[in-house]
Amino acid sequence: MVTITINNRTKEAKAILEMLRAFSFIQFHDQEHFNNKTLTSLREKQKGKVITAKDSKELMNKLLS
Repeated sequence: MVTITINNRTKEAKAILEMLRAFSFIQFHDQEHFNNKTLTSLREKQKGKVITAKDSKELMNKLLS
């Protein structure tokens, strides 16, 4: 078994990944590595606990109210 890390954000990497997906002997284990703080933020966003604002003034008004 060989482990390869590919930055899939480039056009070339995406093309190589698509080519590799055609082979039946290659298995993909796609996973994102996030730290605990990021995972907590993502969960809060999914639960609707994130405050959105169009600018900093609106954000401060929402936070202080």
